[in-house]
Amino acid sequence: MSNFPPMFRVRQLRERPRIEDVAGTVDSELSKLDLGSKIKPGESVAITAGSRGVANIPVIIKAIADHLKKHGAEPFVVPAMGSHGGGTAEGQRKIVESYGMSEEFVGCPIRSSMETVIVTETKEGIPVHFDRFAHEADHVVVCGRVKPHTCFTGEIESGLLKMMLIGLGKHAGAAVYHRAIQNYSFDQIVRSVAGNVLSKCGILAGLAVVENAYDETAKVAAVAPVDFVEREKELLVDAKKWMPRLPFMKVDLLIVDEVGKNISGSSMDTNVSGRKYPEGVEVADPNYPQVTRIIVRGLCQQTHGNAAGIGQAEFITTRALNEINVETTRINCLTGGGPSGARLPLNYDTDRELLEVALPTIGLIEPPDARVTWIRNTLQVVECECSAAYWDEAQQRDDLEVLSELRPFAFDAEGNFVPFEPELAAH
Repeated sequence: MSNFPPMFRVRQLRERPRIEDVAGTVDSELSKLDLGSKIKPGESVAITAGSRGVANIPVIIKAIADHLKKHGAEPFVVPAMGSHGGGTAEGQRKIVESYGMSEEFVGCPIRSSMETVIVTETKEGIPVHFDRFAHEADHVVVCGRVKPHTCFTGEIESGLLKMMLIGLGKHAGAAVYHRAIQNYSFDQIVRSVAGNVLSKCGILAGLAVVENAYDETAKVAAVAPVDFVEREKELLVDAKKWMPRLPFMKVDLLIVDEVGKNISGSSMDTNVSGRKYPEGVEVADPNYPQVTRIIVRGLCQQTHGNAAGIGQAEFITTRALNEINVETTRINCLTGGGPSGARLPLNYDTDRELLEVALPTIGLIEPPDARVTWIRNTLQVVECECSAAYWDEAQQRDDLEVLSELRPFAFDAEGNFVPFEPELAAH
């Protein structure tokens, strides 16, 4: 008789705004800015490409490049990702290419460098770093996903402004801005640095991307530089409304199949995992789940061993631990000013062992009664596995569809879970 809780599959029924013709929408949005009046034939335009697994990102970057070419510009792609890729130009180029943004596909060169130009200094005394290739270009188009930040809250979190700071600031800029967070608020740094970048670095336009809970492109918005701040505030409201969320807000044990920088800057999105606030801080906001323990089973291939943020989890499989590139992870966490993110969880060889050691740590709740949620990753949570403790509530909620009967955990001959694949493509 298993001491593990029986599980069932559930599907969330969420609002699902979705763009069918992504490339066409990008082109029509950019047309609203009349970029042809600002670009002279033959001028160069740098397009930012970040390190996140943004839905349709190769199509989006190619559509930007194609639009610019219509106006006689010569676009190129700049990897804009702080210290990712091991803090090397070649590593960052490989990340861009691994997402499908090859030179052949996007139709323009990729120019990767860790060199920056210090264009000015903010009133707080912070040097403003800017990618050398982007600085040498006649114009820059900033492309980025707008979403809640994994560490900070405010009117502006993660989006175009952050891309100008951390992305185009490269390793040197990311390091100094994260150091400055020890002395100034995130909001003050973003506004101060971004204001200087907007006025001094040839920013031509922004293209903001917002995704839905199904990891799909929900909205793209072309933004004039003068409107970056106000438009990003508006888009963040949409992003928070549509973002992925766990189906239940109180979780004793969260099992995550895969983590990585392509999923989130902290490998798991803390807005989903419940780890946005430091351990021990009481979270009154009902939008943030309360999660007692986290198990991580693996790393995404696209993260290239970077497990920055793995310190959120208490437990990890030995196979996942062996996938971690410790040096790359440390560089990213130290640059980001969060060394605790590189702390390694307790590792065990099999999934069965992980359950056996994790469940007794959740408190006075007996393991068969534990509230367990099992997800593929923090981007794909619409369909997931939940334990019997949620069964009655799931039957009564209009926003949930129960997809299976209760059944025990299934293990293979090695003691690992039978693979879990959410069938998102079917809905």
